[in-house]
Amino acid sequence: MNSALDALVHLSRRSPQHIVVQGPADALSAAQLLARAERLSRQLHAAGANIVGLLCDNASAWAVADMASQFEGLCLVPVPGFFSDTQIRHVLDRACIDTLLVDAAGQSRMRSLTDAAAGEISDENVPAAPGLRLLRLPPDRRPPERRPPDRRPILPPGTAKLTFTSGSTGNPRGVCLSAAQCYRVASSLASAVAESGPRHLCVLPLSTLLENIGGLYMPMLSNGTSLLYPLQQLGMDGSSGVQPQRFLRAIEELRPNTMILVPQLLTLLDSALSRGWKAPDSLRFVAVGGGRVASAVVQRARAAGLPVYEGYGLSECASVVALNTREHDRPGTSGRLLPHLSVAEHNGELVVSGNSFLGYLNDKQSWHASSIATGDLGSVSDDGFVTVNGRSKNVLVSSFGRNISPEWVESELLATGTFAQAVVLGDAQPYCSALVVPASAASTNEGLQAAIDSANAALPDYARVQRWQRLGQPFSVADGTLTDNGRVRREQICRFYADVIEQLYTPQQEPIAV
Repeated sequence: MNSALDALVHLSRRSPQHIVVQGPADALSAAQLLARAERLSRQLHAAGANIVGLLCDNASAWAVADMASQFEGLCLVPVPGFFSDTQIRHVLDRACIDTLLVDAAGQSRMRSLTDAAAGEISDENVPAAPGLRLLRLPPDRRPPERRPPDRRPILPPGTAKLTFTSGSTGNPRGVCLSAAQCYRVASSLASAVAESGPRHLCVLPLSTLLENIGGLYMPMLSNGTSLLYPLQQLGMDGSSGVQPQRFLRAIEELRPNTMILVPQLLTLLDSALSRGWKAPDSLRFVAVGGGRVASAVVQRARAAGLPVYEGYGLSECASVVALNTREHDRPGTSGRLLPHLSVAEHNGELVVSGNSFLGYLNDKQSWHASSIATGDLGSVSDDGFVTVNGRSKNVLVSSFGRNISPEWVESELLATGTFAQAVVLGDAQPYCSALVVPASAASTNEGLQAAIDSANAALPDYARVQRWQRLGQPFSVADGTLTDNGRVRREQICRFYADVIEQLYTPQQEPIAV
């Protein structure tokens, strides 16, 4: 087998009545999912689809669309619903998406994003995936100088999935993967986790590569069932919000065996456990990834009955690279390397080989890489356990697993004209905060908040500044917070303002002058 579709075909022959995906209103057996995928693939073929975008909440229809694209040999582009309008336009334009599969919310959003002057969106019902609509986008809306030849993206041969990460800047980069690369990771995960017939609750968006592979493909390979419920029903709100009681209640009621969490969700469960909440005894394996996790949190959660295991990965390796498991577990590390991979250290940076992506969208120079320089500082033990110490560059990784360039957010703040200087923080934290120096000493805190609100309006929710601190003196070369050429020295600033920064992540803290 070389793809998730092959695995589905095999399962439908061996156990055609086995329920593969289950939601609040439907459940599809292996045979039913395969039949629906084949039916949708014929509709996509008839529509002349080439590059297919998928903008849809977690649902059985998502799985149908994913399998259908593999049936037809098309390139599928999952479009994260938490992306900003600007980011979605960027995905549509860069990938040259000609066909979109959308749910009701996605359809409404697409109509608001499309320039009516460029032509009307044509749409049709999708009988194989109730709740979805098939949209044919208008001809290229961009100026001629920005269009690829024949409105076709420059993709490495064999690209089956084009995944856009949240991006370290405002314009996410497209990572090209083959169906075999995604299957390889799912197969290694299934062997490492060693759960037979798991009921997996997808609490992350399926547009996230980690959940797509670990939450849909892996259970399929393990003769399991993916529980696909609307994220809002599980208590999720956007990419960085959660309603704790609803989330806890969903876990109690659905009683999954496995889940994948980002660090912020683990922190929420850790807090609930400390207040007396009991994890259901159905849980057998809970993976956490997408950002750094304090080993004390993992140990505390385990002691309270949550079987949590930390992992590590990146999109350029088709997601998971290393994972702690029951059989191979070393707290304080990001887990043992999956068997199809190898890791080396070069000047302290982790370099991964064995399942390198095909390349970046529209960037031929990135194609056919034999190894991936991760940008992460760390080490690997003789027996294959990976430890990640931090980022080699300034990219912040929130506790929700979102990559954020502080320079991107800072540029939005400075663009308001209200600030002379701004430094954005938030690594391993649930939200961004900022240290700001007003352009005018006469500025009021109310005026600064209005400027921050204006900057936030241009940012996706995971990159918005939620708390800030007004500084009474600017950053300077003299105090060591600026380099000689005027660039901020982030580590020095974090040390210099450590107490202030700690308060920014303390509840009830209001911005005050210092």
